[in-house]
Amino acid sequence: MSWQQHKARGERHTHTSSRDKMNVPVLSSILLLISTAHAFQYTELAQYIDSHQEEYVEALRDWVAIESDSSNVLKRAELHRMMDMTAQKLRLMGGTVELVDIGEQELPDGQMLALPKVVTAQFGNDSNKLTVCVYGHVDVQPAKLEDGWATDPYNLTDINGNLYGRGASDNKAPVLAWIHAVEAYQALNMELPVNVKFVIEGMEETGSNGLDAMIVAQRDTFFSDVDYIIISDCGWLSRRPALTYGTRGNCYFFAEVEGPKQDLHSGVYGGSVIEPMTDLIGILDTLISPSGTILIPGIREAVAPLSDDEWKMYQDIQFDIENHKNKTGVNQLMYNNKVDLLAHMWRYPTVSIHGIEGAFSDPGTKTVIPAKVTAKFSIRQVPNMDPAMVKKQVTDYLHSVFAKRKSPNKLKVTMVIGAKPWLADPQHPLYEAGKAAVNRVFKTDPDLIREGGTIPIARTFQDVTRKSIIMMPIGGFDDGMHSQNEKISRYNYIEGTKLFVSFLYEVSQLKKTSV
Repeated sequence: MSWQQHKARGERHTHTSSRDKMNVPVLSSILLLISTAHAFQYTELAQYIDSHQEEYVEALRDWVAIESDSSNVLKRAELHRMMDMTAQKLRLMGGTVELVDIGEQELPDGQMLALPKVVTAQFGNDSNKLTVCVYGHVDVQPAKLEDGWATDPYNLTDINGNLYGRGASDNKAPVLAWIHAVEAYQALNMELPVNVKFVIEGMEETGSNGLDAMIVAQRDTFFSDVDYIIISDCGWLSRRPALTYGTRGNCYFFAEVEGPKQDLHSGVYGGSVIEPMTDLIGILDTLISPSGTILIPGIREAVAPLSDDEWKMYQDIQFDIENHKNKTGVNQLMYNNKVDLLAHMWRYPTVSIHGIEGAFSDPGTKTVIPAKVTAKFSIRQVPNMDPAMVKKQVTDYLHSVFAKRKSPNKLKVTMVIGAKPWLADPQHPLYEAGKAAVNRVFKTDPDLIREGGTIPIARTFQDVTRKSIIMMPIGGFDDGMHSQNEKISRYNYIEGTKLFVSFLYEVSQLKKTSV
């Protein structure tokens, strides 16, 4: 429209009749009523959640009571029961629920064992709304009272507002909080602001067997209309809420040195043979310097440089170095300032040596020369490292170091895991929605953090579905995931449910700006 047309339209409007002018306030009132009808009723939802928190705790108690340990094949029936219970809860809410068969796993003895089915569910299918997909898992790490637990790990115990039990924080309470968030909307007869889908698995703690294939198989069906994926399988860094935008990957290696045809007596044969253990220790010592510098050529050069924006973000994060030192039980850390420490925990690679198989490690003494020893070590991946390239770099380097020893023993290097890192853009509108939700519930800005560990499913979702992903944790920094006395605080559980309720609304507002 030209400037002259705008001017003519303006002139016409100045001659509007007085009757039309009187209709303007009426029209404004109608628009106000319409907008009020669709306004976010957070207070009502929050009150509903507060008044039902005992129900939520009991639901968590029922879930924690199931020993859904995915690493113990003798507990597989419990794992199947856990998946059935999850599916039934979603069915009772009126969701479109499926238990997806993802096949079998082969055990070391060759026996085949059915994998727990993956639960998928859908609430709402309005094509005018955005669709989010929530991922979670309901399997747990092993736990026994005699491991050092103060309470029965499978009997949720409330002590001073903390809910202790295996899987409470990782990941049963977050999964339930998402389910209860949807339930709150339903109970108050409020329309869900977005369509919500769930993908809940039972093998996360042992590598998510079968899940990658299922995601690929359903890329053009279940995931076809998904706009955003949400993962809440992580935790805060401090007492301040957090949003997570990156995880490291993991390349896990076996380095095997083989020499004599059998173990030898060190008194009889010591001094006459070149020992495999000596060779192995020697080459392991060349992986990393005492100060933590990775010595493998090409690794450090591949790492994305730390930008000024990243440095500023790290400066603003709430992190107590002394608390971290006390928590780990050491008197000296690798770095003395917050930015360096966080950067090396999250966005730089590390080499960790985990153990040596074949070595004598039982109590007591045994004068043996092991015939074959296998070191297990890993390198945490970060952008822009590529696992295939790291495999070549590590293999070539160790063989070159080993060759210089002129040993008659044989070296074999194998990479058994090659999980890629995951990184999102914390400036993406999805993270702006997350910040708004955190602000509404907790009255503070969240820390934007990365995880030092690996959550491979995030990269799988990103690569296969091409959707934007956010990690929205509600677990506390001191929850002890994977450890004895795992817990989630009642506060995080209940306020986390409010956070999820709020986030669903904030995501619905993205339609105006970004999909």
